[in-house]
Amino acid sequence: MWNRKFGRKADHRKAMLRNMATSVILHGKIETTEMKAKDLRSVVDEMITLGKRGDLHARRQAAAYIRNVVADEKTEQTVLQKLFDEVAPKYADRNGGYTRVIKTRSRRGDNAPMAIIELV
Repeated sequence: MWNRKFGRKADHRKAMLRNMATSVILHGKIETTEMKAKDLRSVVDEMITLGKRGDLHARRQAAAYIRNVVADEKTEQTVLQKLFDEVAPKYADRNGGYTRVIKTRSRRGDNAPMAIIELV
């Protein structure tokens, strides 16, 4: 499998994918460039697979990758708790393919192909 570099160093690329994966889990969908969405798809699918496992080791592995952001101000639920309590149980009977990439438009300015990545 070829990893795209996106013109960034490895630590910057990893931070970008961590932030975007957190946003997809938090909001359900985001708009980004098509190539970033295609790379992000495997990261989000892996996090949901960890969420489906649900044991302590899987929770700690996901916590090492997902940003510690509060998802809901009222209940003070974090993104990690949302992943394990709400998102992953929806896909209990599904074996992979938890995200969808939809090509949308060309970005104004640099004509980059854009896409929406969303949870199925």
